[in-house]
Amino acid sequence: MGATLLTAIALMLILEGCIPLFAPALWREVFLFLTSMKTGQIRYAGLSSVLAGAVLLLLLLVWN
Repeated sequence: MGATLLTAIALMLILEGCIPLFAPALWREVFLFLTSMKTGQIRYAGLSSVLAGAVLLLLLLVWN
């Protein structure tokens, strides 16, 4: 389980690093947009991301 968690974290870091590496101007625009959002909007985006990840994880566990 520990190796799986570390693999997931490593993949997340690789994917999150691709945008600033290959499109730094786009990353800057997105970051500036995020800083202009209200706290509630940011929390809603975070909640949506967590729920999408949980559903995806559940589907992967059910299908395997």
